[in-house]
Amino acid sequence: MLDYAVKLTRDPGGMTADDVGALRAAGFGDREILDICQIVAYYGYVNRLADGLGVELEAEWRDRELTLARREFDALREGKRRDAGRRSSGVVESGTVEDGT
Repeated sequence: MLDYAVKLTRDPGGMTADDVGALRAAGFGDREILDICQIVAYYGYVNRLADGLGVELEAEWRDRELTLARREFDALREGKRRDAGRRSSGVVESGTVEDGT
């Protein structure tokens, strides 16, 4: 998904059916692929609009590192998977079981 997003951002004219095929092979369905494409396209649009109008980032955003290395992203994603598994099994962070109330 990230490779698709980067390519769509950097080389939109270079997108092919193979790029969509790679998403399908990774398990994404048509609706999910459409969502991915729309989100990437929207952010590209908004960023170009802001850049075209000379909009400046607020200092809080400008001074922060806003990118993640692939290994950082993978670690965050794996942590979310573990958290989701705990929630679906009824286990919360304190180690107790939710009673559904």
